[in-house]
Amino acid sequence: MTEGAALLIIRSLDSGGSERQLVALAAGLKARGRDVSVMTLYDGGALSPDLDRSSVRRFSLGKQGRWDLGGPARRFVAALRVARPAVVYGFLPTGQLLASAAGALVGSRVVWGIRSTALDWSHYDRMTRLSYWVTGWLAGRADALVANSSQGAAGHVSGRSIRARVRVIPNGIDVSRFRHEPPSRRRLRQEWGVEESAPLIGIAARLDPMKDHQTFLRAATRVRQQRPTARFVVVGDGSATYRATLVSAAAALGLGDAVLWLGDRADLPAVYSTLDVHCSSSRFGEGFSNATAEAMACQVPCAVTDCGDSAQIVGETGRIVPPGDDVALAAAIDELIAADRSQLGLMARRRIESRFSLDAMVRQTESVLWA
Repeated sequence: MTEGAALLIIRSLDSGGSERQLVALAAGLKARGRDVSVMTLYDGGALSPDLDRSSVRRFSLGKQGRWDLGGPARRFVAALRVARPAVVYGFLPTGQLLASAAGALVGSRVVWGIRSTALDWSHYDRMTRLSYWVTGWLAGRADALVANSSQGAAGHVSGRSIRARVRVIPNGIDVSRFRHEPPSRRRLRQEWGVEESAPLIGIAARLDPMKDHQTFLRAATRVRQQRPTARFVVVGDGSATYRATLVSAAAALGLGDAVLWLGDRADLPAVYSTLDVHCSSSRFGEGFSNATAEAMACQVPCAVTDCGDSAQIVGETGRIVPPGDDVALAAAIDELIAADRSQLGLMARRRIESRFSLDAMVRQTESVLWA
């Protein structure tokens, strides 16, 4: 395995599955003695303290907005001179494009991370569509591609020459952090005003059309018809406009105070431990559902749509339903509430420990970056 420095690039260190994986990867590579740095376009971010605790060097391009280009471009070149990367690994379209630019400027190997499956472009603006089109066009020029799901690899890559450069490496879950916390369950239920006996169902996902919260909310109304004391929590945030649309939809469905909108949370293990069932209702675009695997590590059974690799993650420990089918999702939730959740939860954690460990993700990615 060759030596040299690695530079990981992502838009920001705000809360999100890809961002958490990048921070975990950087810290893991650093712990294995690798020279690794992280570059972001924007300063700060909720995950910045986690990265800083690992002593990984961080560069920010200090971007102030979409059209702030001159200063960030100069800082980009200056950071490359300092980092002197032998390999650059770009996460998501912006990171991928910057990785390719870095490769052209300093001659480093270029690795792209594929984090999603095919998207439904009718839900996104022109700039987002353009960025994904450009990255699709440039994908063949990357030296290697890492997909976090088999469905993502199949959906994004065409042509024998590109397929030969793709490696599927599932996300890794830090099971020392994501574990069941009984005291948190009691504390948060009391804080949220949820009785211990009330079924509590949650979804942890950014507020984005691909996550299909609308189907989750419709399923929630059906669950309430059978279990009137059931409550629901929505963890994650997005644009204020889209959030308002979802809140209005919940009100129109008659859910009212039955849904708690929690926004982004730093205490995810505590939140997962409070749930009886966790849901992933994604309709398209999902690669590897971090939230599903994290909830499973916290011994929470999951009801998921068959989107991306969610079915492979859950296996026999939960329930899998077709995307967009609120009737099936509600039935799956009801089955899990009635099941032996303690046993399913133990099975779920063992599955994450054996198949999706953080150490395995770091070691496999290391073998690609320093091939």
